[in-house]
Amino acid sequence: MREDELQLLRLAKVKHREHAQVPKLGVSMVSFFKREVQKRQTKLTQIAAAWNALIPPDLSEHCCLESFSSGSLKILVDNSAHLYQLKQLLLSGMEKQLKMTCGMIGLKKVTLKPGRWYEGDGVERKIVF
Repeated sequence: MREDELQLLRLAKVKHREHAQVPKLGVSMVSFFKREVQKRQTKLTQIAAAWNALIPPDLSEHCCLESFSSGSLKILVDNSAHLYQLKQLLLSGMEKQLKMTCGMIGLKKVTLKPGRWYEGDGVERKIVF
């Protein structure tokens, strides 16, 4: 070997650092997903199926399931007229049917609130009614 190659090898040996072993994130992420996300998602999926079966299609276009936590289902409704219609529908017995259908999941309360939801990201973000 030439002198400059030997010098480069010595320099590489000096400059080389051993990196600390980092624990793998995959196992932690999978357990987090199973514990926090998957359980909640399956509940919300079952509630959404029951909701879509009970609510009239013309009213369904104007509401969105926002969240489900601690037995309370929050629903966004795009304007006050549809909010009133949905409230009357829930009071006329649909909330009771929904609770019976989703009772095993833990549904105890349905809360309506006015709001808007969006579709898309960035520049393509638009309000969906």
